[in-house]
Amino acid sequence: MTGTLHLNAQQRELLARSLDADEADDLSALLKRAVLETARGEVSALTVPAVSGRALDWRSRLAHPVPTERELLEEFVLEPGTGKALEVRAGELVRIEQIEGAQCVDFNVFNLHDYREFFHTGRTRTLHGINPGAGDVLWSSPPRERAMMFILTDTVHCNDVVFPRCSANLYETAYGFATHTNCADIQAEAQREYGLTPDDVHDSFNLFMATSVDDGMPGIHHQSSKPGDHVELLALMDVLAVPNICGADVMKTSNFSIKPVLVQRWRAGAADLDAVPELRAYDTQRTVEQFRQPVIRQERALQRDLSYVPAFANTPIHDEAVEVQLDTETAEAFAGLWRHDLYATEGEALRDVLLAWWAAAHRA
Repeated sequence: MTGTLHLNAQQRELLARSLDADEADDLSALLKRAVLETARGEVSALTVPAVSGRALDWRSRLAHPVPTERELLEEFVLEPGTGKALEVRAGELVRIEQIEGAQCVDFNVFNLHDYREFFHTGRTRTLHGINPGAGDVLWSSPPRERAMMFILTDTVHCNDVVFPRCSANLYETAYGFATHTNCADIQAEAQREYGLTPDDVHDSFNLFMATSVDDGMPGIHHQSSKPGDHVELLALMDVLAVPNICGADVMKTSNFSIKPVLVQRWRAGAADLDAVPELRAYDTQRTVEQFRQPVIRQERALQRDLSYVPAFANTPIHDEAVEVQLDTETAEAFAGLWRHDLYATEGEALRDVLLAWWAAAHRA
């Protein structure tokens, strides 16, 4: 049986790299593997072929010798209704510790040397789920997508990257307050010490916040953190870290109260640094030098650039017909996989099975 796949250049490149990696002898054989493994529910675990990944030498960013044991550099109590911006150098860690227990803390992170690189909840959520904990990483926003901090210790595993920061508007529209403590305003005030504006506040890593997603809707629950419970975050680059006491006292977030927490900044010891797993660097983690427009705007009003010429990558996009051979076993297995509710043609359904298998096999 002959089938026809309609593939664009990017899709053909993807499959060609699989063939170069000896995942199959040719495209027909790769399709057979995809169909049969999918039908059996036994999808292989394969390495993504031909990427630029290499070991990230983040320790080269350290500006100080690594002590054998931790060294306490700074300690203070973060009071209700407040936040504090901290310069945390690569190889230092921030410890947020409960004093009374059950207090949510919002945590913003910026690259200390380029504030336009900042912690991104979406990237972190995609890689680590909605409740990141010990062993996970705080990632920066596209187009950089770099590891900013490593969650070294988490005694509760009660953190969130689903909910946005609470705001003044939330407390007016939902509760009728003209003025109320809220994370957006507290963050803005704390960051103002470094010249940042309210527009620079980003969605935070919500420490000690119990959440879930049920039937597509996020929910907040009571939390059970106790005095002494803590989260430790190790800086993998120089960052501005900004913890603030969540201002919610009319929600379950902090069990209907607002309480202080202890904040410490440490120079990490050798064992702390050794706990960080190997991280990878990629060519696609873009730098400012690669931007076609690297200049940060000063004016708020937008105006069209009359000299602009589009330079979109890999365009125009066109499909090409590629013939494949299906033996009887493959054709029969494919018949049970064809999503007739989605695809009217055999070629579309074959492409779906092949590319869906590829993503599952390579954990993309």
